[in-house]
Amino acid sequence: MDVVVATRKFVKQKLSGEATGHDWWHIERVYSNSLQIMEETNKQVDKEVVELAALLHDIADWKFHHGDEQAGPRVAREWLESQHVEQDMINHVCQIIQDLSFKGAGVTSSMESLEGQIVQDADRLDAMGAIGIARAFAYGGIRGRSYLIY
Repeated sequence: MDVVVATRKFVKQKLSGEATGHDWWHIERVYSNSLQIMEETNKQVDKEVVELAALLHDIADWKFHHGDEQAGPRVAREWLESQHVEQDMINHVCQIIQDLSFKGAGVTSSMESLEGQIVQDADRLDAMGAIGIARAFAYGGIRGRSYLIY
């Protein structure tokens, strides 16, 4: 089975029903946006790296693993190794997941690869608009934060 197809199934199973706004539907939107951004760039991009990084970017988000910023790259690496992906690609995907950051304004991006920049932009696009607002409320609810709306 193709590694991207297998990864889609793995991530969908793992994140379906997740209630923090980091669910399968978030992954699906980031994946779709990544492909669209990739198509619109005029530079050489490794499509498989973009696809795998987009699918795995929140597989074990640090916010839900006691601040362990290595949880995501670790789970992604284990999965990709189980699929016999070549080591260079595993390293690239895991570096993207580690560097992908949405910790708030003023956080500098250390994303060096174009593939990583594509996934990071797609992830940030999903934090905007009505969907982004809904995801923020879902995350706040899971964290027990109350919001006052006047």
